[in-house]
Amino acid sequence: MKIICQKINLLKSVNISLKAVPSKTTMPILECILIDATTNQIKFTTNDMELGIETIVDGIIEEKGIIALDAKIFYEIIRRLPDNTVTIKTDEKLTATITCEKAKFTIPGKSGEDFAYLPLIEKEESLTIFQFTLKEMIRQTIFSIASNETNKLMTGELFEIKNNYLKIVSLDGHRIAIRRMELKKDYADRKVVVPGKTLNEISKILSGEIDDIVNIYFSKNHILFEFDQTIVVSRLIDGEYFRIDQMLSSDYETKIKINKKEFLDCIDRATLLVREGEKKPIIIEITDNSMELRIDSAMGSMNENIDIDKEGKDILIGFNPRFLIDALKVIDDETISIYLVNPKAPCFIRDDEENYTYLILPVNINQNQAR
Repeated sequence: MKIICQKINLLKSVNISLKAVPSKTTMPILECILIDATTNQIKFTTNDMELGIETIVDGIIEEKGIIALDAKIFYEIIRRLPDNTVTIKTDEKLTATITCEKAKFTIPGKSGEDFAYLPLIEKEESLTIFQFTLKEMIRQTIFSIASNETNKLMTGELFEIKNNYLKIVSLDGHRIAIRRMELKKDYADRKVVVPGKTLNEISKILSGEIDDIVNIYFSKNHILFEFDQTIVVSRLIDGEYFRIDQMLSSDYETKIKINKKEFLDCIDRATLLVREGEKKPIIIEITDNSMELRIDSAMGSMNENIDIDKEGKDILIGFNPRFLIDALKVIDDETISIYLVNPKAPCFIRDDEENYTYLILPVNINQNQAR
């Protein structure tokens, strides 16, 4: 095999491919990038058996061939080469020679036949959405997945297509994040749970350009994202997702409208007095047209008042400040509506169209904290 590529193109493709290389594995072949130049295209493929990526590299094929190279070493070599043309040549002993200007590296490779190829997915009906939209929907929900694997379903996000809407849902037992968008045409109803790791990596690769699209295909066990000469295939998480509709309510005793930035900045200031790992709630007291926020810790105390528009009853309630910050950071609206029932019931932050909904469970506060 002999291929010639510009360093910038190689580096871009290697960066994409690395996202499906496992950090630990008992199968050394999975630590490799498969360089496939057996057709008229140069393809890089990586696969950790949960997530697989195939991307096309711009370049010239002088001699067709295929080889698997250690992904981390290959990346470090390409990264450090001069910004010029790179030639990758292999011999019959599976040795790869990488040259650029006066630099020359020789590294051992492995047979491409040993590589675990991506599962084949029938590309029937695709869900087509803009890259920018998908990237935003992931950003606005991904913070709410669980990091540990005590419940596998919580480490993923629900993708539900129903009544011409795509809904993405995440939850971790303390909060729920929901983003919803209307689709441009009718699609068959569908519910799948996509691993959070997959969505994190996808959002890093997506260009996020307004006009660029991504096609999404589904099979029984996999989801496939296709965009910008790249294919990402991920295994789905098995199981029935939580019935979140039962957790959502339109009832409320108190509704407030508040300037989002002012609210976020205030909570952010309050957390200055909380050490990492320390569980100190932020106390929120809502009275007529005023919200007081208080926090007390070993480092000191802080209180601040914010103007609000209020409907309904006064309420005193406590929250984990991090959960409020996470939700507020991803809302783009200038003014937000918050719905509350009582000090022990979830609060809801949502817009009138319900394009986004954030449910946050309060924390118990004792009378010492309350005053």
